[in-house]
Amino acid sequence: MTHTQSVLQRILLITATAFSFAAFSPAAIAASAEDLNADAAQALQSLYKSNPAAEQLSKKAKAILVFPKILKAGLVFGGSYGEGVLNRNAKHVGYYNSVSASWGWQAGAESYGYVVFLMSNKAIKYLDDSKGWEFGVGPSIVVVNEGIAKNLTSSTMKEDAYAFIFDQQGLMASLSIEGTKISRIKR
Repeated sequence: MTHTQSVLQRILLITATAFSFAAFSPAAIAASAEDLNADAAQALQSLYKSNPAAEQLSKKAKAILVFPKILKAGLVFGGSYGEGVLNRNAKHVGYYNSVSASWGWQAGAESYGYVVFLMSNKAIKYLDDSKGWEFGVGPSIVVVNEGIAKNLTSSTMKEDAYAFIFDQQGLMASLSIEGTKISRIKR
């Protein structure tokens, strides 16, 4: 590889990374409270139809945090952004954003949604008191896949929070919500 090719690759990488992060700016994705409420309700119903374990958890959850659409993109450096609603006792009680950044071998873009069922007062208090909940720090959270969902019963539900990822579309090598930070926003 010549020096010119190397410089050109670096310029392309920096440009692609800048476009990736620009796509996730809050202004590019911001929705009104009414739009977020409607999207969250629709996302929950879609999740319940495709995953009965999620509906079972919703009946025992103390609160439900719904992120109907997260956008993720990356080319070596990547990030994700989306906004969601916290529901408690069938009422919208807060709005949050979900942000993550990553680096490493990655290329592509995708969208997905996720729902976090907060099962304990400890999880709700941590979300309320913290300046941002970073998954992997604080109350325990289990990402539910098909295998875990089949074995969830009222006697096995012992964790503070359970997350379901759904409606994944696009081309990204892997999907993880580990390292995601959730922070309260105003709507």
